[in-house]
Amino acid sequence: MNTKKLKLPAFRWEEPAGIFMLLMFLWTFGPIVLRGMDDTTGTIDQSIWLLVLLSIISFLLLTGLAWWILNQAWMAIGLPAISLMVLQFNTLLLWQQVRLFLASFGLLLLAATGCLIALC
Repeated sequence: MNTKKLKLPAFRWEEPAGIFMLLMFLWTFGPIVLRGMDDTTGTIDQSIWLLVLLSIISFLLLTGLAWWILNQAWMAIGLPAISLMVLQFNTLLLWQQVRLFLASFGLLLLAATGCLIALC
């Protein structure tokens, strides 16, 4: 069994915090910009874009929360490190890797759609 350690890039808090601050900035000043571009813009036009923006914000927060819960459960159960799991993933057959990627993408897309539907 191959037990080499895979070095993952260090997680930097600046990137998610920057994205969150940009989304909150758009949330705050979005209606002002829409009103400035078109004086006939009604509240309904502004609300549609703000709801889409709110769904993106909630999706990112739920994704971060789910990742944190997964990490806590992973450590509590005592499963192998993620880097070791990635090495084992590379030993799968190609069709198994593709199926796992498609299933992961489908579940991520389903979660994003659920956040959008819940808010709109």
